[in-house]
Amino acid sequence: MTALLEVRSVAVRFGGVMALSGVDLDVQEATITGLIGPNGAGKTTLFNVICGIRQPTSGVIMLDDIEINRIATQKRSALGIGRTFQRLELFTTLSVFDNVLVAAELAGVNDPRAVAHEQLLLLGLADRADIIAGELPTGSARLLEVARALASHPRLLLLDEPASGLDDAETQQLSVLLRQLKSLGITVLLVEHDMSLIMSVCDQIHVLNLGSVIASGTPDQIQHNPEVIDAYLGAVR
Repeated sequence: MTALLEVRSVAVRFGGVMALSGVDLDVQEATITGLIGPNGAGKTTLFNVICGIRQPTSGVIMLDDIEINRIATQKRSALGIGRTFQRLELFTTLSVFDNVLVAAELAGVNDPRAVAHEQLLLLGLADRADIIAGELPTGSARLLEVARALASHPRLLLLDEPASGLDDAETQQLSVLLRQLKSLGITVLLVEHDMSLIMSVCDQIHVLNLGSVIASGTPDQIQHNPEVIDAYLGAVR
């Protein structure tokens, strides 16, 4: 199996604080990989490094065997990296449809209106296309962010707590969607605190604690890892 994303010895220092310390992990192509750990473990910081929002203090990020450390955020998007954010980043005064349309147009896809319709159908939001995004409940707004990220046809999709605010039915819909994306060859790196979702959809899981990877493995291996249970799983069960 081929690694689409490789993170090698990545460190990020904020003043005297090490947010990430020597992080090494792989994300295999056409898989769903979980990134879990306590709040403040460094998960979103790692996402920001992968996307180019923050430069690492040291270490290397490789996408499909290409070092991308010095590649700008916009160019990383063009190379196939898409993401959602922990905090909603929608255009709240635009319609649901226009939010996705803008993303498709900025990505330069062919027939952006058709792409916007396609993503709204996939996310179950087609019947809300004309609603102003700022009027959506949190669960639907989360799904809209995923639709917008997919409008650029990413190869690697980074999802930062996409199940936050979703009810049980919406979380199940998200689970089905993630499996659909995998079947379409899209690689997903998923930060999430919903352990039922993580354990049911992920092929591989990496666990961060205090900026370091403390374990990597299958869901079954992670669930039975004493260090992971002590650092994280014991608190969320």
